[in-house]
Amino acid sequence: MHPKRVLDLTLGSTLLLLAAPALAAAAAVTALRRPPGGVLVREPRAGLDGRPFLLRTLPVRRLRLDTLSRLPHVVRGEMSLVGPAPLPPGAPGEDAPWRRRVRPGLTGLAQVRRGSGLPWEEPLMLDQHYVEHHWLGLDVHLLLRTPGALRTARREAAGQPGAGQAHLSDTDHRVRGYSAAE
Repeated sequence: MHPKRVLDLTLGSTLLLLAAPALAAAAAVTALRRPPGGVLVREPRAGLDGRPFLLRTLPVRRLRLDTLSRLPHVVRGEMSLVGPAPLPPGAPGEDAPWRRRVRPGLTGLAQVRRGSGLPWEEPLMLDQHYVEHHWLGLDVHLLLRTPGALRTARREAAGQPGAGQAHLSDTDHRVRGYSAAE
């Protein structure tokens, strides 16, 4: 089994187990407020090799439960913890050959870099950069940076001054000792 899949299974299962009580409570509250028919939003998305799957999300933004509600997709192998954002079929960039080489992710370079002052803010470019340069170390780095990026995004959305920016350089993914001059 590929190390990235092992990380997805172990960390994804652990996070799902830890988040299950909060997800169950949020689902119960959502069920009380919605008309009958289910509490999950179902949307078609393109996965690995362009295979479609039905993304189920609990529409609750508090504590990022909407994102955590997608963890079953990680455990099943339809998504990864880290990867390009899952796009609906027909969305711009969805059919890019580079995108089909990896599973879509709960978080990724584009999500962590959101709001940074660096010149390449375009999410598709960041997703492509991730796909072309990903390795397990970059995944771990992005997973560690995600909570801080979420706090920063929340402060910026609330209009709080001094909200920090998530900064990653295009060399953050490189193996230690790497030099472009070699």
